[in-house]
Amino acid sequence: MFEVGRIYDRRCDIHAPYGDSWQSGISPSADWPFVFLFSGESGTRYGYQDGWDDNGVFLYTGEGQVGHMEFSRGNRALRDHAADGKDLHLFESLGKGKGCRYMGMFACSSWEFRQGVDRNGDLRRVIVFHLVQPEDDDQAPPDTYGSLDQLRARALKAASEAQQRSPREARRLYHERSAAVREYVLARADGICESCGNPAPFKRPDGTPYLEPHHTRKISDGGPDHPRWVGAVCPNCHKEIHRGIGGEEKNRNLEGYLASLEGWVP
Repeated sequence: MFEVGRIYDRRCDIHAPYGDSWQSGISPSADWPFVFLFSGESGTRYGYQDGWDDNGVFLYTGEGQVGHMEFSRGNRALRDHAADGKDLHLFESLGKGKGCRYMGMFACSSWEFRQGVDRNGDLRRVIVFHLVQPEDDDQAPPDTYGSLDQLRARALKAASEAQQRSPREARRLYHERSAAVREYVLARADGICESCGNPAPFKRPDGTPYLEPHHTRKISDGGPDHPRWVGAVCPNCHKEIHRGIGGEEKNRNLEGYLASLEGWVP
């Protein structure tokens, strides 16, 4: 959908097709499973600056210019994006009339409070989110233990709203969340493709049936890690969803099936 490093016009290329406010730093789309984030130098006058830390985590400051930052509107949408089934797309604002450079898709692993100043110069509490770039570890063999209910409970806990932690823990927490969801989803399928209903085409060297996690809320995989939005599918269905002429409909049908499995209420 977006190419990393390419510069886009915010109004025409982002908000015209996908909606929501073109002035907010955090802009959740009402009609699409996306949350758009815009980072720039405007925050330096308020005592903070977005950017990468030494651990490869992008520190992104929440929205709100006066008073303490709260988990409402955009800040809540960013924190809860995985449970809401929304991807985070981060852009660097280059300045007035210069467009926005796409930095890629991210996941919110955790967050922290820091001290800063607001627009009036008053001290306040600032929310800093810890963003990590998803990595493709979906092909790793499952390391399941415990009953299905235990695996589900662990996956839902891991995939709930991001927690208050140190940025040093962000990458580890992200990998733990991804692993918990992957292990539960593969156990839930029990060797049967959740799209076509056929048995897995072969077994791994450890004897477990080979199925692939598919993130239904992203055109390519690496989307929100939550059991509601991730299905275990056979390689054939996986390829068809991404590349087949009926892929979109197949993906929608899988979303509906997952909703019924997880007791999802819109």
